[in-house]
Amino acid sequence: MQYRTLGRTGIKVSPYALGTLMFATSMGNAPEDSARVLHKALDAGINFLDTADAYGDSEDVVGKALEGRRDDVVLATKFGRPTGEDPNHQGASRRWIVTAVENSLRRLRTDHIDLYQLHRPDPGTDIEETLSALTDLLRSGKVRAIGASGTPVADIVEGQWVASRRGLTGFHTEQPVYSLLNRGIEREILPVTQRFGMGTLVWGPLGQGLLTGRPHDELRRAGLVRHLNDESRLDVVGKLAALAGEAGLPMTHLAMAFTIAHPGVTSALLGARTMAHLDDLLAGLDVTLSDDLLDRIDEVVPPGTDVGTLDQAYLPPALKQPGLRRRPFAERSAA
Repeated sequence: MQYRTLGRTGIKVSPYALGTLMFATSMGNAPEDSARVLHKALDAGINFLDTADAYGDSEDVVGKALEGRRDDVVLATKFGRPTGEDPNHQGASRRWIVTAVENSLRRLRTDHIDLYQLHRPDPGTDIEETLSALTDLLRSGKVRAIGASGTPVADIVEGQWVASRRGLTGFHTEQPVYSLLNRGIEREILPVTQRFGMGTLVWGPLGQGLLTGRPHDELRRAGLVRHLNDESRLDVVGKLAALAGEAGLPMTHLAMAFTIAHPGVTSALLGARTMAHLDDLLAGLDVTLSDDLLDRIDEVVPPGTDVGTLDQAYLPPALKQPGLRRRPFAERSAA
């Protein structure tokens, strides 16, 4: 395993990280089965684990599974998404951060978190308040590095600028979506994170299941194809599958190897739920794509472009709230 440095933190992490959303018992896994998957990943050299307080009981499952092996891993978790009905049990306010971190530390059975990440941007909280609270956690030793996820490029730049001007610690990492089907971050996000020396942990490398190599009919039966946008994505998936076949690679290996080939990507998240899923992904750890194959992928999905969007992709308020992109009716009609 050739480890990479996580931004400028000095922390060495594996190019593949283990995502643990599927470890939540609500996903159908028994905790002991998830523990076996986790231990096998560690034995294979993967030392980077990512979870979140909003992933059901995933933090509990991970904490129990890591007993006796905590020092073997770089442990990342996230805060910010709703964890209950209380409107203050979410977001990026200092009030919630100081509570959320203690809850995660307890569930993970540890005295520190290696990478603490804001799960999604919180437009209702001043970024200075968020970075001030996170900087205090760094100084206390409860957190060793801080990051964010799904952040628009303008907000990444603002966060770094505010940290510099206010004497705070800026985000060390960013966690965007990236796959053969979703290459939009190549246009601005990755160049900006590289410029600021940030580590990048990408999620969704298998396109929410579309890049697993399963037949199209099976993807439809599994509910992964629900509307016209997905059908158009399947046409592209078919072309990529043909490239994988010509290269003698399983589709999963092509998809994962593609994500870590970009110099701005530190690690890509494996979302294995079962031992069989993990075995398949581990078999591709040493796959390296040739320049010719990468050029042919560029012809199918041009650099910096997205083929559709993922269900969990972050939409900023300017796109979600009509009032932010429409002048008042009276003002429009008066014109």
